[in-house]
Amino acid sequence: MGVTGHRSLADPAGVRVAVDVVLDRLDPPLTAVSSLAEGADRLVARAVLDRPEGRLVALLPLEPDDYVADFADEASCEEFNELLAAADEVRVIAPPAPDDGSREAAYERAGRAVLEGCDVLVALWDGGPGRGRGGTAELVAEARERGRWVVVVDVERAP
Repeated sequence: MGVTGHRSLADPAGVRVAVDVVLDRLDPPLTAVSSLAEGADRLVARAVLDRPEGRLVALLPLEPDDYVADFADEASCEEFNELLAAADEVRVIAPPAPDDGSREAAYERAGRAVLEGCDVLVALWDGGPGRGRGGTAELVAEARERGRWVVVVDVERAP
């Protein structure tokens, strides 16, 4: 299952409970396909890894040493590295030719790779419009267009 969602969640503990309810409905073993961004990606990755036989496939938008520059603080970098070490597979999504080397394009490519690598997309989403290329709203719409099963966990973004 792929994961997309917001980086800042108002109630991470409450969202984790809701995610566990969703995971209970899916047949094990579960594999999370995630870019390991802060917030939703990591919350779902941890929830899956906490289950028996839970697996993680990390599809990163950038090389890890570059990606961590986008994280909030050292604790976030440590959490990322812990999840990266727990992943069964790690891939950096290469840019297509001709290269659009922007960070936004890298995030968009990684989101699409997550979508390609899953049967169900779990979206931790407030239902609002996207705030950039490859965001949650865009991935949910694309998943639905492709006929993917989309499970939306309603969340509120942190201020």
